Amino acid sequence: MTAQNDVNNTTTHSDSAQSTSASATNSNQSSYNAQPYPQIPEIPSDRPWLETYERYGIPADIELPAKNSSMLDIFERNFARYGNKKAFTCMDVSLTFHKLDLYSRQIAAYLQSLGLKKGDKVAAMMPNILQYPIVALGVIRAGMTLVNVNPLYTSRELSHQLEDSGAKAIFIIENFATTLENAKSKGQLEHIIVCSMGDMLGLLKGSIVNLVVRHVKKMVPKYKLPNSVGFKTALSAVSASQYKRPDVDLGDVALLQYTGGTTGVAKGAMLTHGNLAANMLQISALMNSAFEYDVKAEDIILGALPLYHVFSFTVCGMYPMYQGYNTLLIPNPRDLDDLIKQIDKYKPSFLPAVNTLFNGLVHKEAFKQLDFSHLKASIGGGMSVLASVAKEWHEITGLPIIEGYGLSETSPVVAFNPMTIAEFTNKIGIPASSTDVILIDDDGNEMPVGERGEICVKGPQVMLGYQNRPDETAESFTDNGYLKTGDVGIMDEKGFIKIVDRKKDMILVSGFNVYPNEIEEAMSDHPNVLECGAIGVPSDSRGEEPKIFVVKKGEVSEQELLEFGKKNLTGYKRPRKVQFVDELPKSNVGKILRKELRKMEGLE
Repeated sequence: MTAQNDVNNTTTHSDSAQSTSASATNSNQSSYNAQPYPQIPEIPSDRPWLETYERYGIPADIELPAKNSSMLDIFERNFARYGNKKAFTCMDVSLTFHKLDLYSRQIAAYLQSLGLKKGDKVAAMMPNILQYPIVALGVIRAGMTLVNVNPLYTSRELSHQLEDSGAKAIFIIENFATTLENAKSKGQLEHIIVCSMGDMLGLLKGSIVNLVVRHVKKMVPKYKLPNSVGFKTALSAVSASQYKRPDVDLGDVALLQYTGGTTGVAKGAMLTHGNLAANMLQISALMNSAFEYDVKAEDIILGALPLYHVFSFTVCGMYPMYQGYNTLLIPNPRDLDDLIKQIDKYKPSFLPAVNTLFNGLVHKEAFKQLDFSHLKASIGGGMSVLASVAKEWHEITGLPIIEGYGLSETSPVVAFNPMTIAEFTNKIGIPASSTDVILIDDDGNEMPVGERGEICVKGPQVMLGYQNRPDETAESFTDNGYLKTGDVGIMDEKGFIKIVDRKKDMILVSGFNVYPNEIEEAMSDHPNVLECGAIGVPSDSRGEEPKIFVVKKGEVSEQELLEFGKKNLTGYKRPRKVQFVDELPKSNVGKILRKELRKMEGLE
């Protein structure tokens, strides 16, 4: 049975949910005529990648589930199907699908007992630990919307996301509780659940881990969050039998994924149950073209990338749950020595990573000594994989890096290379099944094969829109409903796309979108900064890193500004270089001309 039909045959529920969902999302729709339910676009028969599908055995289309089904149906089916098989492993402790079912229902019942309703926003601010999948599934099973939050956010950044999302509850790891305590605004937040690293590791091991984290490594600063409750208290507060299954369907929003989008300030991309289900099916169509659809006990996917990032959320979180894989969660992937030990011990079949991680591993002697006979595929995403890194990776592991491309707004996968390629292509691949991609010029004209144009996407994985921002949603789509990515590419005669430029000013740091105006706003708060402009400059380790050009209004040093950036911006967003200038290049209306700054840097 194919994966597509398998999902389509899940149990469905009340049709009345359709009208409820549609009316609930109308306020967020804009002039591009967003549809709450995922739509399969009509793809012209002359699209060049259709023949490539045939060559690699990739289906051209996916079959969407019935409209009145949801991600809940998929979860419930897999809990029953995989039972005692391991779903997630972290720090040598595993959660079976059965336990994940029980614990996520307990969290869903707890949220419902608080008086939270269908559609309410619940934030999760934690690294890759076992609590994350429990919370994520619990929130979605309660009919609520999960809000992914980077645990490394500063209080300033967290304030913005809480205000903008309207989150009424948050699950937060205690290591970063002071960030929440110091947030100037907590928006509509009413309920705080604090997690500890050892919560799901058993009494003895959990106690030891918490002791080490709190008192030996001193990773938990003192904090005061009145009326907060512990995760274990929340987990045991309400019986799973009290859980009330909500009426949700493919049109309901399941995830609010924050991104700079194509225009700047961080905004929440509304991803529906249908968007997430469609993208899982698209990934499955790709994987099934290369690997047999029979789940093996030894099939493990490495979860080193943070689950709050949309690439990892789908590829390392939702998709493995659908396929029945065990995801090996890595709380701190920066500790490469420990990561290598985990790879050696668990021998993952699938290894998704970004260029930064691939690059770090290939330069570790211990990694070169590993046995890679278990490895089925190395998957690159989040940022461009450098050809030099891909070459070293292939030489060491014997497998090419298979690169893909996506956005927060597309759940995230847009395009991918076939899983059976023999060599790294240095291209982002062909469009996913049931996805249409066009390249357009500045006037909106569709460009022919071999000509540069902005990559625009239409498919069932494309977001409903940005929450509370109908104007920016409309600006992000063409008149005929294609999402404008801001990336400029060239498509060859076989449908493979290569990114050659970027229309937007976005800086891509280790796979994370960084927007210059956010850096400029934060750094301009320094009392001795008159104004500043930010651009991305090349970095061997991160791809790009932020540099600021500063006009002073008082005495301030480069080191002072770098320290100020550390306090006000997440690590990957903070400036790494500072250049003082007498004035910034500006347009006639006073807009900072970042293109001119790039010229000053020799990048244009």
